[in-house]
Amino acid sequence: MSENNHMSKHPGRLRVGILGAAGYTGGELIRLLLNHPEAEIAFANSESNAGNLVSDVHEGLIGDTDLRFTDQMPFDQVDVVFFCFGHGKSEAFLKEHTIPENVKIIDLAQDFRIKGDHDYVYGLPEINKEIIESAQHVANPGCFATAIQVALLPAAYLNILKEDVSVNAITGSTGAGQKPGATTHFSWRNNNLSIYKPFTHQHLAEIHQSLKQVQGYLDADIDFIPYRGDFARGIFCTAVIRTKAPIEDIVEAYKDFYRDAAFTHYSDNPIDLKQVVNTNKALVHVEKYGNKLLVTSAIDNLLKGAVGQAVQNMNLMFGLDETAGLRLKASAF
Repeated sequence: MSENNHMSKHPGRLRVGILGAAGYTGGELIRLLLNHPEAEIAFANSESNAGNLVSDVHEGLIGDTDLRFTDQMPFDQVDVVFFCFGHGKSEAFLKEHTIPENVKIIDLAQDFRIKGDHDYVYGLPEINKEIIESAQHVANPGCFATAIQVALLPAAYLNILKEDVSVNAITGSTGAGQKPGATTHFSWRNNNLSIYKPFTHQHLAEIHQSLKQVQGYLDADIDFIPYRGDFARGIFCTAVIRTKAPIEDIVEAYKDFYRDAAFTHYSDNPIDLKQVVNTNKALVHVEKYGNKLLVTSAIDNLLKGAVGQAVQNMNLMFGLDETAGLRLKASAF
């Protein structure tokens, strides 16, 4: 595919701009959009890589596109722009740049996830689908936050989150971003395991916000211990809820809660990470041990935990098929 052919305008197709296009999320977003039936990439911005072939940085795209990174930001030529910045940079960027009011924004950072003095809608389709459809600006959820929320939201709907909930979740190394660090170095990460930010992870605020939205209140704490995994992609989460509710009622509630969800599915059988890696799916399973309910969930941190969900939100915002560009096969073997 030549650059000219790829960049030519197709009537009716969405024109997309990407900021911060050289990182892991930028690369995955480009991969999805190159195969999206209703969208095309107008520009992929990266000041440090301007002029370089996208496929020289995101080497998995060799042969898929001749698109080059640019240091330009022609917002007047796009319908929607994705912010693939690090946390804190989106708010700062908007203070220094003007984006036309008709251009929709999907921010993958945490800058606007908590309700406040802004008009960003929290982009978790499982609970906010209708307001996402009419939103101009969407704050895409965090990866851990997505995995934990899909595990706990049906329990909130059942009104059984009355005691502190213990949550453990392990994430792949891509969750730390593309910039190398001491805990992402192969020789440290391989055959290793560690925790970080116990009880204080930044995603807890948005998790509490959504659980309160569904349950109406939340007096309990979410005691969250994040783990660094020695694999590249995925999040596997376990949560323990104390409840006397019958398991049959709980299972039926989980199935009902996700009955119309495009990508979140209740599994009657125990789940594993390979069922979701390379997909936009979230899988959930529950088991009961006495008065302890064990909930497991799994997502791909870069897809349902980041750009897959962002494209899902884009589809909703523009009235497209919610699954467009997201029918991906799990890399189960």
